[in-house]
Amino acid sequence: MAEENNAQQPQPPRLQVLAQFIRDMSFENVAAQKGVQGEGQPDVQVQVNLDARRREADGNYEVVLKLNIESRIKDSETVVFIFEVEYAGIFHIENVPEDQLHPFLLIECPRMIFPYVRRIVGDVTRDGGYPPLNLENIDFLSLYQQEIQRRAEAEKSGQPIA
Repeated sequence: MAEENNAQQPQPPRLQVLAQFIRDMSFENVAAQKGVQGEGQPDVQVQVNLDARRREADGNYEVVLKLNIESRIKDSETVVFIFEVEYAGIFHIENVPEDQLHPFLLIECPRMIFPYVRRIVGDVTRDGGYPPLNLENIDFLSLYQQEIQRRAEAEKSGQPIA
């Protein structure tokens, strides 16, 4: 009888990182190219985008965390640097219901690879001649909820969803 109960128990979700890598990266040291001194208080803007897709192997997915970072001198239009990175993770996922897969891919998977992206951003900005940029934690749950709300509002108003 105990074996029957164990067989019917839902299995916990299983997430395994198979690989992670920089898919694309660009660091443009605008200030140095123009011979401008990057003196003054920096104003750093970070844009985050996520993408996920199913891969050919069963249960495998690719999730891409895209960061666009622009640093300007505060109260100025002077661009100091522009940094773009696409960091991908290949994940094997089991025991996640189909209706929960989308949020799982866009919340849990980026959460797993974010520490590596943060380190890359710090290293590249330091190697670019600036103090290392230590990104704040990103609340992927909040980001996901905002995107779902944005899409629902766009759908209501008949605007194309980008």
